[in-house]
Amino acid sequence: MLAAAFARAGLPVLVAFLGLGMLLGSDGPGGIAFDDPAVGLVAILWEGGLTASWRDIRPVAVPAALLATVGVVVTAGIVGVCAQALFDLSWPEAMLLGAVVGSTDAAAVFATLRATNLRRRIAGLLEAESGLNDPIAVALTLGFIEWVTRDGYGAPDLALAVAGTLLIGLVIGAAIAAAAVWGIRRMPAGTAPFTPVLSVAVAAIAFGLPEVVGGSGLLSVYIVALAIGNTPSPARRSLAVFHGGLAFIAQIALFVTLGLLVFPSELGGVAVPALLLTAVLIAVARPVATWLCTARLGFTRAERTLVAWSGLRGAVPIILATFVLSEGVGASDTIFNSVFFVVLVSAAIQGPLLQPLARRLGLAGEARAVYEPPLEIGAVGGADILEFSVGADDLPAGRRVRELGLPRTALLAVVLRAGEAIPPRGSTQLEAGDRLYILTRADDLAEVERVIEGWRAAPA
Repeated sequence: MLAAAFARAGLPVLVAFLGLGMLLGSDGPGGIAFDDPAVGLVAILWEGGLTASWRDIRPVAVPAALLATVGVVVTAGIVGVCAQALFDLSWPEAMLLGAVVGSTDAAAVFATLRATNLRRRIAGLLEAESGLNDPIAVALTLGFIEWVTRDGYGAPDLALAVAGTLLIGLVIGAAIAAAAVWGIRRMPAGTAPFTPVLSVAVAAIAFGLPEVVGGSGLLSVYIVALAIGNTPSPARRSLAVFHGGLAFIAQIALFVTLGLLVFPSELGGVAVPALLLTAVLIAVARPVATWLCTARLGFTRAERTLVAWSGLRGAVPIILATFVLSEGVGASDTIFNSVFFVVLVSAAIQGPLLQPLARRLGLAGEARAVYEPPLEIGAVGGADILEFSVGADDLPAGRRVRELGLPRTALLAVVLRAGEAIPPRGSTQLEAGDRLYILTRADDLAEVERVIEGWRAAPA
């Protein structure tokens, strides 16, 4: 009911849960004392990787990687300098605040992309960046916490720790991804009902194993999920739906947690400097990082402007702020209360204005850019039935069935158009909005999916 009311009012649903947490918290009528850090980013990143299309990410992999590394460092540095001037913080504490809010948020970006129709090139860039930069932000935050709390810890130690954490996470994640893909391709059809349980177990291993040896579990999680989500399997759509639910629950829990941990009576003292800091983050730090990381990479001024505005903050700063609280950093209250304003402004202003800005810049597509894999709706005696929705710019639109290029082992069984089933013939002309149901042998599923992926409109 709460979510429906906010949706009707045109406000982000997660802001409602933030308010709910404040009402339930120690300073509200609920009076609940909560001081344990929330953990939900694994579920969010896993779902994001499962639903990301490598076809969309591959053309923007370089700028996404730059934004996720150099961009986070530049953003954190600019915000840190500003924080040192606005608050009574030491330089390491100010840089710690910059690191906490330095990365875009996977939860906020994934949720926003599902509600907008940005062009696929921009959507792919934002999706890849948000999945990759969370591990960088976590490593930087933990490094600066060490800097603040340990004598003799300095910049060389921080750089070495961050590089080592990411390298270990990358190597272990790639190894687990290879093993997971090998297993998926050999999974018996009878195990389909148990795939959600197996997926959760793989996610736990992908996160836990690198963490045990000092690596980035979050980077590993995203790599493994991306590999699984782009491997042909009858369970892909069901896994995406299942983990989408888990990710949404995780987002709700994190925003309620932020509300629980915030003391409204303490916000007044930091409101003005925190809002100024948020303005610097949105209007200076993120645009500077975007312009540096996308220079000479073929992006137009309009595209860079939209990417700069799309630096949404949400669950990740919440989690990182709880790390600061749990470690007892001297400036933890100032950092956490500042994060509250950053997240609130980002969720309430940046997200809702993204779609209007995209339309104004001419970067809104005709359909939502969210990747949907062909739906494997069932296995029938060694065969699979796939569903494909024809978009206006997809290859099948306006073509005849015989021109689709399907392998001889696949058959277009039926076309569903405006609720009416049409038995297809070679001369049947397909239209945008048609739903195609394709029958193929289970052994040829990967080949058919490659053909179907070629039908999709190229990212724009």
